[in-house]
Order: sequence, then C-alpha cells, then structure tokens
Amino acid sequence: MTGLTIQPLPQALSVCKVADLSQVDPDSEPLFIGRTDDETSVVCPTDMVPGNTVERDDGWRAFRIAGQLEFSMVGVLAGISRVLADAGIAIFVVSTYDTDYVLVKEGRFGESLHILHDSGYAWTDPEAIVGKKE
Repeated sequence: MTGLTIQPLPQALSVCKVADLSQVDPDSEPLFIGRTDDETSVVCPTDMVPGNTVERDDGWRAFRIAGQLEFSMVGVLAGISRVLADAGIAIFVVSTYDTDYVLVKEGRFGESLHILHDSGYAWTDPEAIVGKKE
C-alpha cells in the first residue's frame, strides 16, 4: 500500500521490560505500555527509561503513519514491513487507536525512510530528521 505519509519522530527510543509501572512517567512522549500475563513492556525515550527496568534494548528510532487510519484499511503494516524486510531491516511495531508506529534500529533509520520513499511513501519534513540521501 503506497500513498501514505510517514512522519519521522526525533527521539531516541528504548524498548524495556519493567518489573511494574511504578517508575514509568505517564507524561513522557512517546510512551507505549503493553501488559500481558507474562510481562510489562514499555517503549519510551531513552533518557526516560524507568529505574526498575529488568531488560532493555536501546538504539531505536520511530516513524508513524501520519493521520488517523481507519480500522477498515487493509495492508498498511504489511506493505511497510514487506518493503523493509526485503531490504533486511528489522522492525518493532506499536499500534494505537489512531495509527501505527514503526521502530527501526537507529543505524538503519535514515536508510529505511529512503527505501520507503522510493517505494511510494511520502515523508513529512524528512530532511530535518534524517538528512539527505547519499
């Protein structure tokens, strides 16, 4: 699926497993919390990693699909993940009520945006975030 606009986010992010939510700042942006019967995971700015983090993986950057996605839209993440998988780029995805966020390791973030652009995805202000394509 092309014709969608992706919006790069400026923050360095970490994916964490926390003991509990007591040390998570609910006002940090972006912040994603996932709870299952086995774990509590948090995605947050690297400079806001909770002190009670049990495991963490740093060095992530993210972009979101600009605008509000309709629940009836099919293939949004499949298209993005297919393009990036074909380039050997691993992703971590978080979905919210309005849209989807795709995290990519920082070392391949700019490359991933350029690959998506070459595949028909538009950017919002990419030069301010990732620089020019080499």
